[in-house]
Amino acid sequence: MNTTEVKIHFLGASGTVTGSKFVLETPEANILIDCGMFQGLKELRINNWQPFAFPPNNIDLVLLTHGHLDHTGYLPRLVMQGYAGKIMGTPPTLAIARVILLDSAKIQEEDAERANKEAFTAHEPALPFYTTVQAEKAIALFNPVETGQWYTVSENIRYKFQKNGHILGATFITLEIYGKTFVFSGDVGRESDLLLEKPEKPEWADYLFLESTYGNRLHPEGDGHQLLIESIEETLENKGTLIIPSFAVERLQTLMYVLWKLYTQNKIPNIPIFIDSPMGNEVFRIFESFPAWHKITHEEFSAMRNHFNIIT
Repeated sequence: MNTTEVKIHFLGASGTVTGSKFVLETPEANILIDCGMFQGLKELRINNWQPFAFPPNNIDLVLLTHGHLDHTGYLPRLVMQGYAGKIMGTPPTLAIARVILLDSAKIQEEDAERANKEAFTAHEPALPFYTTVQAEKAIALFNPVETGQWYTVSENIRYKFQKNGHILGATFITLEIYGKTFVFSGDVGRESDLLLEKPEKPEWADYLFLESTYGNRLHPEGDGHQLLIESIEETLENKGTLIIPSFAVERLQTLMYVLWKLYTQNKIPNIPIFIDSPMGNEVFRIFESFPAWHKITHEEFSAMRNHFNIIT
């Protein structure tokens, strides 16, 4: 590698959606953008158990676009294999990543224990992908950054985080390396979002690394509120119980906001609504802790909290 050569290693989210990992290899520093876990089909998940394709102890810095598991879930394994540097992200991203990693570790420990107890696994013994202790070792390396501010890595490398919608704390990352601009989009939010401001836009990129999960489709028109109202009315008419499964991060908080707004607008009655999601409750508290990152006011948070029966 000559003095200005930069190599890009695509170690995930290429040809598939999950497992986002991009290594920028330069003569001055090696930087990992996101460190996600593969999810979904077994042929993808088995990649999680392979040794990291770039020596972890040769990585100087990890930058996280946001806290979702497919962008952060490999961090404990990276640390287990020798990474000991800083893991940088916005404060909400690191708070959400902490919740997700600890929850994921707990589930994996429980799954491994059950597999060994009931002997339904070919592995002897079945092991968790990582433990709570290993997740905590990765979390100990978390360091917060602010958006819109340049951070220097070395003489010819610097980076900046900018808000990207999608979920609380999410960003795209701009790096200037030897006079060239590299932009990693992360996951891009919608232009119109109930909770978050619309994504900012990069000024320029010589090289753009763009997520394209929905690149071949359009989201349906409308907000779906009328369908939700009709489902609630039908359930009440039939004297039934409406169960709404939801992702705990961002989707649950959006759903809570929508249900509360529909009630305040007299579009649904004041019916008991129970929130049974410990992780969702933690993320709700993270929302409250970072008011500059969303559009919900303190008064709305208080009213929402009182409106729901939150199971702890």
